[in-house]
Amino acid sequence: MRRRVISAALLLGGVALPALAPVAAGVIAELGARAIMEKNFFVSKIKTLKSDTTMVLINDTGQQRERKNTTLLKLQPNGIDSKLLVRFSTPTDIKGTGFLQVEHSDGDDDLWIYLPALKKSRRLVANNKKDSFVGSDFSYGDISLPKVDQYQHRLLRTESIDDHPCYVIESVPINEAVKTNSGYSKKLTWVRTDIFLESKVEYYDLSGRLLKTQRVTRYQLVEPDTARWYALHREMINHQTGHQTIINFDKIEAGVAMPDDVFTTRYIERE
Repeated sequence: MRRRVISAALLLGGVALPALAPVAAGVIAELGARAIMEKNFFVSKIKTLKSDTTMVLINDTGQQRERKNTTLLKLQPNGIDSKLLVRFSTPTDIKGTGFLQVEHSDGDDDLWIYLPALKKSRRLVANNKKDSFVGSDFSYGDISLPKVDQYQHRLLRTESIDDHPCYVIESVPINEAVKTNSGYSKKLTWVRTDIFLESKVEYYDLSGRLLKTQRVTRYQLVEPDTARWYALHREMINHQTGHQTIINFDKIEAGVAMPDDVFTTRYIERE
């Protein structure tokens, strides 16, 4: 934990969030796998962000279901942890469903799901991180990037995705608890060498078989002074079921004022 906080402080320089400079492929050995994944973790740590989002669920026969939600994101004062709130507005059967995550770099994150039919929030435990996020191919653990120190990282190679050079990083859980809670034996992440956002992620199940692939496109610079970026399009394909989920961030606004009481169970329980 101490090492993670010190590394974060070096990267962030406190809450000032200095720009993340591009790193040329020629210095790949000096940068190292862990440093690359730390930059990937922090590059989307935006102070505040509001988005209107469309989620499309596509089954193995091509049938589609569409869901819309509003997402609020706020960086906590330590410059490391974020608060995330998602509330669905359509369709009728999930309207009012809410998800709340409060990250804790020194312990387990707080996760809550609100289901209108139950009229109360339910706290999720670490083992729920591998569960499907409201019926999608994203798990609760996929919604936010995991803590860097929960994995051992190895730089495999460089490879281009959509003409963008990427570092290919293998990440293996540091212990059985992280492995079991995530539901993954390892991940491969293609991290862009210029802006450090991921372009592609492969997820392998507990038996080592390829389970899912996420593709990420349409990047937007949302904090020019700190070089913070956000991806506006994500696709997750489950190779074992043939199901896939597309998430489009239709509209985003950075720098929106958000009081802390928004990120509470009391707030997501409002009808």
